[in-house]
Amino acid sequence: MNQRILHVLEYKKIIEQLNEQAASSLGKEKTAALKPSSDLDEVIQLQKETDEAGQVLRLKGHVPLGGIFDIKPSIKRTTIGGTLSPLECLDIASTIYGGRQLKRFIDDMEEPEMPILRELAASLVPLKELEQEIRNCIDEHGTVMDGASEKLRTIRSSIRTYESRVRDKMDSFTKSKSKMLSDSIVTIRNERYVLPVKQEYRGSIGGIVHDQSSSGATLFIEPQSVVDLNNNLQEARVKERNEIEKILKELSESIAEEHAVLSYNVQILGQIDFMFARAKLGQQMKASMPAMNDEGRIKMKQARHPLIGGDEVVPNDIEIGEDYTSIVITGPNTGGKTVTLKLVGLCTLMAQSGLQVPALDGCELAVFKEVYADIGDEQSIEQSLSTFSSHMTNIVDILDKVDHQSLVLFDELGAGTDPQEGAALAMSILDEVVQRDARVIATTHYPELKAYGYNRDGVINASVEFDIQTLKPTYRLLIGVPGRSNAFEISRRLGLKEDVIESAKSHIGVDSQSVENMIASLEESKREAERDYEEAEEMLASAEKLKRELEEKWNQFENQREKLYEKAEQKAEKAIQQAREEAETIVGEIRNMKTQSQMKEHEWIEARKMFDEAQPELAKKKAKEAPAPKKKETKELKPGDEVKLLTLNQQGTIVDQTGKNEYQVQVGVMKVKAKRKELEFVKAKEPYKEKPMATVKGKSFHVKTELDLRGERYEDALNRLEKYVDDALLAGYPQVSIIHGKGTGALRTAVQNYAKNHRSIASHRAGGMNEGGSGVTVLELR
Repeated sequence: MNQRILHVLEYKKIIEQLNEQAASSLGKEKTAALKPSSDLDEVIQLQKETDEAGQVLRLKGHVPLGGIFDIKPSIKRTTIGGTLSPLECLDIASTIYGGRQLKRFIDDMEEPEMPILRELAASLVPLKELEQEIRNCIDEHGTVMDGASEKLRTIRSSIRTYESRVRDKMDSFTKSKSKMLSDSIVTIRNERYVLPVKQEYRGSIGGIVHDQSSSGATLFIEPQSVVDLNNNLQEARVKERNEIEKILKELSESIAEEHAVLSYNVQILGQIDFMFARAKLGQQMKASMPAMNDEGRIKMKQARHPLIGGDEVVPNDIEIGEDYTSIVITGPNTGGKTVTLKLVGLCTLMAQSGLQVPALDGCELAVFKEVYADIGDEQSIEQSLSTFSSHMTNIVDILDKVDHQSLVLFDELGAGTDPQEGAALAMSILDEVVQRDARVIATTHYPELKAYGYNRDGVINASVEFDIQTLKPTYRLLIGVPGRSNAFEISRRLGLKEDVIESAKSHIGVDSQSVENMIASLEESKREAERDYEEAEEMLASAEKLKRELEEKWNQFENQREKLYEKAEQKAEKAIQQAREEAETIVGEIRNMKTQSQMKEHEWIEARKMFDEAQPELAKKKAKEAPAPKKKETKELKPGDEVKLLTLNQQGTIVDQTGKNEYQVQVGVMKVKAKRKELEFVKAKEPYKEKPMATVKGKSFHVKTELDLRGERYEDALNRLEKYVDDALLAGYPQVSIIHGKGTGALRTAVQNYAKNHRSIASHRAGGMNEGGSGVTVLELR
């Protein structure tokens, strides 16, 4: 797209709004460089990214993008041997932390499906060790801490000692020589402690003069007795600077070693911020994702101009590219014709940039190779060109380039010259562009063009509605209805005599009057159709509401019936149980009788079995015995849902869906595959909630004493281990077990290395024979 089109359609204002939505300088850099793409696949990918980010915003309301900086210049300087400042190192640590928080945020989300964001998050490398190395050396204010090295700690301790001794000496002077001082204070000149001595007492206090006041009445003297101490202090400060430089050099070298990963992380973070900036703009505009095509189809319902406020803008339905490829809009000035042109052009540019457009869901837009526009007064004083000449120069340039992959917008085509010649030129230009199968929207004042749409295939008339009663435009676009002259009606409303109006009408030909009458009839027919449509919409909404109410009542009836059945069955079961107990008593008494000796034991067992089989099969019992549920389960199962495995009569958790109607279920320590009909839904996976702080160690903090890392990826396992250890420490556990399996031993080594370097882990050991052996590492916590 050429820069002139972007300027004419005010695309830059959209970019400015988009730039405000970016959370970091990385995102702002990408938004500032955004341009429309003419590649369909690229545009579709951009739209998918924006929609995916929008779904996250709708569900979560926010995304953690704070603390991310553009650290590319700092990374580049480290690769050529440069030493970074403490603040630059701190920005790198903050960016690493921000990336890790964002990665965790995306990984923890269960819904919706987010393939693009998940792939980007998975490619982020945490670099926690580098971040920790920087944090251990530099505090949040950008100051190198004493603990950055043992040598620095020693140097700063000596500096504090020297400063204390110098101040003690100087304080003794301020007390004993106060009359000789301009003020009883100790000050600093040239990084050395000095006293403000009056000029006349210069000889009374021996020492080095470092400065004097502007009047010369006060000299700033370093007493001879503190010169050596000040010298020692300066030497210590030089050592401090050298040690700080050494620490920063080592940090810069560590950063340089990870420059490739850091640069890649920065690129991914900028991409994610860019995605969410586009989604935030879409939310702000109440926009929707358009379906994209390369066939020139544009369909927008209730489309609004992106740069006009919500209270002022009038939504319109716009369609082109299917039944017709060109629209000719006629109507009065200030009616909204130019706004309609810019709306279509700007929404097209936005869609091709991956931005959502302010229209109802289900809109469709085309990807054009070029968008051409001749809009507004382009008179050039410097070139001595008239308005007409300037427009024609632009139109000639458009006609040289336009093809079937172009969108062309003409505002007041043929204006600025003789009406008859202008109208003829306008029709000829439209014929040329329509013949090349471009998509065209043109506005005009010429009445001759009202008939143009009726005489050309693929061309349709349109107009902007004008309210005769209020003498104001409504800004509503009427497709299929050409604009008609309202001069007579307006004149009558303003008080012009009727005989003057009738006289004026007599000067208009019969054909013109017929056309005006036809237009008036079309407008009335369109209004009636819209009223009928609104009534039908209301009836449909009412019918849907009634259907929902009936379904709700039916469900209540079904539930009530089930409860009554269950109650009746419980009552019957109770009666049967009572009868059974009575029968058992009778049988016991008979067995004690002498006649019992005449019956064999197997005959008593048969009688007992016949009694059991004589009981009615209650619905509740059937449900317990049947391998399948009473009703066919249709609820879609997701990983994390709790289910009952009917074939084993055991409860478990969905791990994964392995086929169309087949799932993998974790039942205790086993993982089994089962068909959907063999599973009964119990409850959905509970959403993640931040656990409350423990009020009593080990009691209120809900965390297990073991963590199972088997099957985890290396990085994810370390992240889970870090969080689990923090939780276990907070819960006050003295000992926890980490289950990592035997496998290759990589995960076991990682766990043990982590334990060695954690200050709150006292020791670690392999599990005993009854604890899992070498597949488990037991951590002793401080």
